[in-house]
Amino acid sequence: MRFLLIASLIGLTGLPAFAQDRQPSHCIAIADAAPGIEYIHKASWHDPPPDDYTVRIHYIHHASFLIQTPGGLSAVTDYTGFLGETGLVPDVVTMNHAHSTHWTAQPDPAIPNVLPGWGDFGQGIDHYLDLGELLVRNVSTDIRSPYGGGVEERGNSIFVFEVAGLCIGHLGHLHHIPNDAQFAALGRLDVVMAAVDGGTTIALPDMISILTRLKSSVVIPMHWFSSYTLENFLGGIAGDFAIERLNRPDFEVSLRSLPARPTVVVLTPEYLIDP
Repeated sequence: MRFLLIASLIGLTGLPAFAQDRQPSHCIAIADAAPGIEYIHKASWHDPPPDDYTVRIHYIHHASFLIQTPGGLSAVTDYTGFLGETGLVPDVVTMNHAHSTHWTAQPDPAIPNVLPGWGDFGQGIDHYLDLGELLVRNVSTDIRSPYGGGVEERGNSIFVFEVAGLCIGHLGHLHHIPNDAQFAALGRLDVVMAAVDGGTTIALPDMISILTRLKSSVVIPMHWFSSYTLENFLGGIAGDFAIERLNRPDFEVSLRSLPARPTVVVLTPEYLIDP
């Protein structure tokens, strides 16, 4: 039944002509990371990734990232409606509604796949979008409710992007440590974007505990409001993770080039600008 539903959805939206078959990932298999080699490359978001095994990640702003696949598909996380001075229309955008800086009520109607991370209040939502080369799925999490300070169950989502054998996770506006079932549903995340503000989302010790348990090869800090909050996070995690500061917004990564030691890759956010 799920297969028929997915097939129907794909038939409605259509696959881009350049979509490729997806290289199998190991998210749920919890396979060991590949031996690390130098994985950082100079990249330009408007050029395609250099080969069939490489994914490009560009930090746009706040919690928004552009993920580009080898076959030319693009996804944007926590889409707010503004990407910069660009005509890019992503194939997929994901959103979370904890704050207005993580979603928009008026997404570009040209975007073929808009995935909100919430449903009716307390009900959550389930996504399993298969675009061939790219699979996007979600794991619902609770958020602090704006209504009386309670909890909205399943009010946001962690989105997982499976592409080129990689499992890339975006923790969204996470407000709590996931439970065992949620960790199991996430599986192995090779690359994870994590909010490190230390309060608006989740306390730093809790976030570091989450990242330590995930054992991702690459952690990309996001949702930091100043160098002070960023440095607090880096200082707290430095004992378990290497730190790599790139001083640019993007980098390229492949399954075969993941670092041998878990590494925090610090990107400098930059809106997209067409050449």
